[in-house]
Amino acid sequence: MPRVIVDCAIYQDGRRTEGPADFSDALDQARASGDSFLWIGLHEPTEKEFELVTSEFGLHPLAVEDALRAHQRPKLEVYDDSLFLVLKPVEYDDTADTVTAGELMVFVGDSFAVTVRHGQANPLSAVRERLEKTPEVLQHGPTAVMYAVSDAVVDHYLDVADSLRVDLDELETEVFGPSGAVANTAGRIYAFKRQVLEFRRATGPLADPMARLAGAGVPFVDEGSRPFFRDVSDHLTRVNEHVEGLDRLLSDILAAHLAQMGVRQNDDMRKISAWAAMAAVPTLIAGVYGMNFKHMPELSRPWGYPAALMLMIVAVFGLYRFFKGRGWL
Repeated sequence: MPRVIVDCAIYQDGRRTEGPADFSDALDQARASGDSFLWIGLHEPTEKEFELVTSEFGLHPLAVEDALRAHQRPKLEVYDDSLFLVLKPVEYDDTADTVTAGELMVFVGDSFAVTVRHGQANPLSAVRERLEKTPEVLQHGPTAVMYAVSDAVVDHYLDVADSLRVDLDELETEVFGPSGAVANTAGRIYAFKRQVLEFRRATGPLADPMARLAGAGVPFVDEGSRPFFRDVSDHLTRVNEHVEGLDRLLSDILAAHLAQMGVRQNDDMRKISAWAAMAAVPTLIAGVYGMNFKHMPELSRPWGYPAALMLMIVAVFGLYRFFKGRGWL
């Protein structure tokens, strides 16, 4: 267990206190005091490592299964002895244009909060440190942990959304800039759209859990903490609006790019058609005079050959002026 326990501490009246090294004894002490709670943080525990936590805290088997297997959608589950919240923190690598999602599970119950983290995204050490500097928030009990973790995850969503918008602006400039589209532009737009979709899978389903936590009727949630969850819900609404805007803009860019490519192909076809028409006229004249008939006009006249050449030149020049005037060349 020491390998997976990131931190374990008792908080009394909003301040961290020394407690037993064994988390079972620490939980008993927190419950005995009445105004304390235990916060234990775990990182990618195995089923065997999580068994003791499950038995000591009385966690529901279905929630434990979700916490161990991960790959869950953001959700809020209410059980008899605890609340179970699933969050998906994300990281954006702007050099590779990839969005990577991790998972955070938060259990809240009688005098305890358990956080389980999968992946490297959004470590909770900074969240715990920041929360310990605000004892007035920690006084709300285990709910404060759920709020602080949610707030940190959603605030980072805003940073990721801003980074995605910056890269999207750069992509838009490349597509519609003076230099024109680069190679495989449609593929790049589609790949970027996939990353936005990955981001949307993390932010969209979280709206309902945050709205429920901000409202009334959810057990184990301190009444004084509801305004904090409303603030998180407001931030999440902004994030979802940003994500929807990014998705719509990407769809518009892709549609405009395809239309732009169609226009360019039409221009190329007009040019090819114009040059083909100009080549067809002298070919037609040469083909007529190349037929093996004995009686043909101007064959025996000395000016017949230069007249045929002049006719070709005049016809091609006339077609060139015509196509040039129409903008085909």
